Amino acid sequence: MLFTDQLNNTIELHSFPKRIISIVPSQSELLWDLGLRAELVGITKFCIHPKQMFDSVERVGGTKTLNLEKIRALKPDVIIGNKEENEQSQILELQKEFPVWMSDIYTLQDALQMMEGIGALVNKTKEAQVLKTNIQTSFLNLPHKQQSILYLIWNKPYMAAGKDTFIGDMLSKIGLQNVLAQNARYPELSLQDIKALNPDLIFLSSEPYPFKQEHIDELQQQLPASKIILVDGELFSWYGSRLAKSVDYFHELMEVI
Repeated sequence: MLFTDQLNNTIELHSFPKRIISIVPSQSELLWDLGLRAELVGITKFCIHPKQMFDSVERVGGTKTLNLEKIRALKPDVIIGNKEENEQSQILELQKEFPVWMSDIYTLQDALQMMEGIGALVNKTKEAQVLKTNIQTSFLNLPHKQQSILYLIWNKPYMAAGKDTFIGDMLSKIGLQNVLAQNARYPELSLQDIKALNPDLIFLSSEPYPFKQEHIDELQQQLPASKIILVDGELFSWYGSRLAKSVDYFHELMEVI
């Protein structure tokens, strides 16, 4: 059986995989939710949802710091990764020994295509189609707010979600206009840069940097006209089955903006 991933790499499997390693949190959760409880034999230390999976499945390092010896010892039939979240040199090394299926995701449509591709790869086509349809349907009923937005993902230095990012696509789905839509994907910003941008809204993400109320207070002093809110980063950036929860969260969020 031949399968083509989102980087147009083709892998060959002689049967559907019985031993799967997932090295991306949102895709690990997807595999678990598709029912692959016995087949999933390896995940990363960042694959924290659901807790039962995190507690029961062997961890093989971080997304960019994989323990290749642990992976080899687990003898996977297939490894499932992502271009942005995994380190290219490690992926190239693994591809010499194992079939590796890679996603490449910038938009909601890319995420839905990934679900279809992984569903076919792991013999869960029907389950993946149901999930995809449910997510597509939920995104037809989105709230909209026409305001400018800066979405910060890191502190010291400030870093933000810019153009061609999945987060940026999520923001556009709810009508928000990214003030960095023409910039790099994840630009660094000074406080002066942020003041010059003067967005209506600033979202401080819960991940990868764990922003807290103290960071709101610091920024609010400098940007009194901007509304600054802590947001659940997983519901803006995880592109697997967690998307089924995103729209309800976006509705709640729009009520406080």
